Amino acid sequence: MGALIPAPYRWLAMLVLAAAVFATGWVKGASQVQARWDAATGAQAVAVSSVKQRQAEATVQVVTQYVDRVHTVRVAGETIIKEVPVYVPADSPALPGGFRLLHDAAARGELPDATGAADAPAVPAQDLATTIAANYLSCRESAAQLTALQAWVTRQSGIF
Repeated sequence: MGALIPAPYRWLAMLVLAAAVFATGWVKGASQVQARWDAATGAQAVAVSSVKQRQAEATVQVVTQYVDRVHTVRVAGETIIKEVPVYVPADSPALPGGFRLLHDAAARGELPDATGAADAPAVPAQDLATTIAANYLSCRESAAQLTALQAWVTRQSGIF
């Protein structure tokens, strides 16, 4: 049988057959890799969508709690400010101007200018009490905002 097909053609036929087997394996392997790639990409898309959904839900919860907390803080602060005339009568003696300078400097976190104390006008006690209550209200609102931000960061990091 070997005499019917000359040797070079037999080698060529085997080479063509080997190339066909190799090409078939290559195409089948590439399609399997593509299928795995598509499955992994789909799974990642589902996972990302799930994480985004949970992040959005956590954000809504934190914002809702923050809004409620700030409303409570604001109502309490405004009530305290309205009560200033009850606790600090209008005929209360005024505080020296140096007190106002010291208080303002402390709020800014710096030393007061000692030369300005002599020229500073006196501060009515009711005005001072109202300003301090408003400042504390602002501080409590900022604290509520920071607490909400910390809760949001904690929940977001827990989602991953």
